[in-house]
Amino acid sequence: MELAAGGFSGEQFREACAELQQPALAGADWQLLVETSGISIYRLPDQKTGLYEYKVFGVLEDCSPTLLADVYMDLDYRKQWDQYVKELYEQECNGQTVVYWEVKYPFPMSNRDYVYLRQRRDLDVEGRKIHVVLAQSTSVPQLVERSGVIRVKQYKQSLAIESDGKKGSKVFMYYLDNPGGQIPSWLINWAAKGGNRSGSLYH
Repeated sequence: MELAAGGFSGEQFREACAELQQPALAGADWQLLVETSGISIYRLPDQKTGLYEYKVFGVLEDCSPTLLADVYMDLDYRKQWDQYVKELYEQECNGQTVVYWEVKYPFPMSNRDYVYLRQRRDLDVEGRKIHVVLAQSTSVPQLVERSGVIRVKQYKQSLAIESDGKKGSKVFMYYLDNPGGQIPSWLINWAAKGGNRSGSLYH
């Protein structure tokens, strides 16, 4: 789905809310990749590109929805705990706030960088408070490609969070990233550890 004028559409936010309530896995070859500690990760292969789309469902028992959403949006905190961040900041471009992020890759691989639009809405859906964050790669003339750094031009993420009715959070995430077709290590590590580190969930 293309970005709406001025950013994301209301329908895109509603789709993320709907998946939080009822996972949409039917009608496609979604494969269960990891299931541990109440977290399930599914992937969908693209036969033409060899890439995968991912969906994550589960409950984080010790993290509140507001805390998770705030951590996701906090780029300064990301730079404190993520050793692979080389550069990460927001910039106003053409009336929109975009994120620039350069990721360190081990030698001899080239670093990757991202330019993406990101928006958060806190919604009331039939009395349920749901935090939704959408992100998608974009292109702006102010942030040109750099020599020696590979620009990731296909990146998309949806995140929806609500209370689990106790002290934790019910979470849905959709993730597509095209730096090379492998599942991001942070996503596998987060699932393997039972999702008990709120920061490990986020791009």
